[in-house]
Amino acid sequence: MNLALAVQTATQSAVQLVVHAADPIKPASGDAQLIIAAVVGIAVIITLITWLRVHPFLALAIGAVGVGVGAGLAPSAAVTSFSTGFGSTMASVGILVGFGAMFGKLLADSGGADRIVDSLVSRSTTRTLPWVMALIGGLIGLPMFFEVGLVLLIPVIILVARRSGLSLIRIAIPALAGLSVMHGLVPPHPGPLVAVTTLGANLGLTLAIGVLIAIPTVIIAGPVFSKFAARWVDVPVPALFLTTADTGEVTHSKRPSFFVTLCGILLPVVLMLARSIADALAPGSTAPLNAALDFLGTPMIALGLAVIYAMIFFARGGGMTRTAVSTSLSASLPPIAGILLIVGAGGGFKQVLIDTGIGTVIANAVAGSSVSILLLAWFVAALIRVATGSATVATVTAAGILAPVAATLGATDVSLMVLAIGAGSLFLSHVNDAGFWLVKEYLGTTVGQTLKTWTIMECLISVTGLAGVLLLNIVI
Repeated sequence: MNLALAVQTATQSAVQLVVHAADPIKPASGDAQLIIAAVVGIAVIITLITWLRVHPFLALAIGAVGVGVGAGLAPSAAVTSFSTGFGSTMASVGILVGFGAMFGKLLADSGGADRIVDSLVSRSTTRTLPWVMALIGGLIGLPMFFEVGLVLLIPVIILVARRSGLSLIRIAIPALAGLSVMHGLVPPHPGPLVAVTTLGANLGLTLAIGVLIAIPTVIIAGPVFSKFAARWVDVPVPALFLTTADTGEVTHSKRPSFFVTLCGILLPVVLMLARSIADALAPGSTAPLNAALDFLGTPMIALGLAVIYAMIFFARGGGMTRTAVSTSLSASLPPIAGILLIVGAGGGFKQVLIDTGIGTVIANAVAGSSVSILLLAWFVAALIRVATGSATVATVTAAGILAPVAATLGATDVSLMVLAIGAGSLFLSHVNDAGFWLVKEYLGTTVGQTLKTWTIMECLISVTGLAGVLLLNIVI
């Protein structure tokens, strides 16, 4: 399926689901009951994890089913909703995390990560390294899903922090900011692209304005904010992706070259970017080249090919035997088992919130407001994001609600509306967001520490993006 058709189908399906409330398991509950159920459910999850020390996977499962029942879903329907969300999240994010762990382990065991990290650290000072990480996060995040970019960058983030002596938070926040900003503000990411299609915006103009707003947003939420975040949260570098240089064990003296290693990291980036460019230049084309790029640029395929590349070229450059490669791949999966379950449960909780109709309640409550249309677009997306935990659902829903208004605006204003919605869709990531748990588990932070770092960073991105949109609305 080509990108344009996929976007159109996703838009129609999501708008029917959340705006028209066509889901057959949607409860016939009052608005107040839905809001109370969501608030109580989130509070219960936080209490279970932080006070009773319940594992996040179990806490999310209990909270999700409880919210569904409290909002009026039949118990069996609540379980079905949670299972559906868990399964869809594992089918998308779970596979990517698994491939990313394999790639990261081979990158570390072959010495390729050492090569990249040594190059970054040797050519950067402690003052410039966070800026370098923000640039890397932004460049890799431009054509990639956030989860894909994260699993590719996590080995580099951890090893740079370990080798440079800088705080893990000082290194991680800039890279995460680059990834997140591109995910929310810049096409061809699914969220912004759906909004572009739904609102009838000009793709090229939206892309240009999006990059213009993204640059200062990454700077503020990345290198600048990381100075404060590193003071608030001080955590040790996780014992992940240990290399021979870290353990003192010498299993091989060879390392793949910088060029070979860089090609492996950029392979999925190039494939997904090529797919996006081909779809933008020839939407709906069934030419063999477009069909091939559409397949190769699928995130699962692109990252799977990166793993195969690593098995061949990283292993050869690092002098690894077939047994060593097999051992490395096997050892990569057990450490991420907990991450997969938590991320899947977060997706299940998100689906329960969607199926109860909480997003619709929030959208309908503000749809008739008389405030600035750009501020309203941000506000609608932000509320739905907080309620459902999904940036894409927030973007699709807000765009569907505001589509009639966009028809009366000029091209520049429509593009700015797309970006306002994108900025709102990133606001206040918390326990119902799979990305929250992914970051928490990879960095080894507590729930409170993740709220102080990741959540505040997302709020900064959202508010700074909105400020950029309002400023450009005055200037252009």
